[in-house]
Amino acid sequence: MLLRRLEYLAALSREGHFGRAAQACHVTQSALSAGILKLEGELGVQIVRRGQRFEGFTPEGLQVLQWAQRILAERDVLDQTLAQMRGGLSGTLRIGAIPTALSVASLLTAPLREQHPLVRYRLQSMSSREIVSRLNDFEVDVGMTYVDGEPLGKVRVVPLYRERYLFLTPEEGELGGLDTVTWAEAAAAPLCLLTPDMQNRRIIDGHLADTGVEPSVVVETDTVSAIYAHVAALGLSSIVPHTWLPAFGVPDGIRALPLPKPRRSHQVGLVLAGHGPESLLARALVDTARGIDLTRLLSP
Repeated sequence: MLLRRLEYLAALSREGHFGRAAQACHVTQSALSAGILKLEGELGVQIVRRGQRFEGFTPEGLQVLQWAQRILAERDVLDQTLAQMRGGLSGTLRIGAIPTALSVASLLTAPLREQHPLVRYRLQSMSSREIVSRLNDFEVDVGMTYVDGEPLGKVRVVPLYRERYLFLTPEEGELGGLDTVTWAEAAAAPLCLLTPDMQNRRIIDGHLADTGVEPSVVVETDTVSAIYAHVAALGLSSIVPHTWLPAFGVPDGIRALPLPKPRRSHQVGLVLAGHGPESLLARALVDTARGIDLTRLLSP
C-alpha cells in the first residue's frame, strides 16, 4: 500500500492535477486524494498544498516527493533485475529526446530490440532542459540531447555524433539554383524553424547572429513534420540537422544545400541521471550505442 501511495504522489507531481494524476494511476480522484491523506497521516506532515485545485507541495512535501521518486526508481530496478534472472530483460525503457534526435533513436532501439525482444519503449519529444529535469525526477531513464552546450548539471554523458546543418529551400526559389549557401544567405530567406524553447533553435540563432543579418522567421513549430510541411506548402526554407535526411529524405521540389561548418559544432549524446539507482534498461541502451558507429550510419 505504501508503494501505491508513493505512485500517487509521483503522478501528482508529473501531472500537476488531481484528476489527471488519478487517471494516470487508474483510480478515482477520491481514491488518490485519500491515499495521499493517509500518507500524510503516516508521516505526520502536510505534503500537498490544497485549495480549489492542486497548488503544489509544501517544503516537507518536496522532501517526501524526492524520497518517493527514488524509492519507485529502486523498485523499477528490482523488477528489471528479477526479470533478467527469470530469463530476459524486460520492462519499458523511457527515452526523452530533443526533436532533432528523435529520428536517430531507432538506430539504437532496433539493435537493442534484437538483443532483448521483451523490452518495450516509450519515446517522447522534450526540450533539453525538460530532459535533465525529468532525469533527476526519475521520470525518464535516459535522454538524447546536446552534451557540450548549455549546462546539464550532474548527469553521465555518452557522446554519439556531431551535428551538421543543411539548408532546405524550394528548387524554384531564389536560392534553389545554388550548390551551396552561406549562413548570411540563409538568414535572409523566409524561414521555418523550431521554437525558441528548443536548444537546436538557440544554437541556430547563434550561428545566424554571427552573420549580422536579422533572420526572417515566418513559422515556428516544435515538430519535424510541421517544418517539412511548411517548407513545401508555403515556399519557405529551413535549417535542419543532417540526421533528418536518412529518415525523412528531401520533399519533392525541395533542395538540401550544405551550409559552411560553423565556428563551433555541437555533439549529441545519451545522458543518464548522475544519482540514484542505475536502470538496467538504460545500461543496455548505452552498451548498444557504444557498439554502433552512428557517424558512419548518418553520413550522406
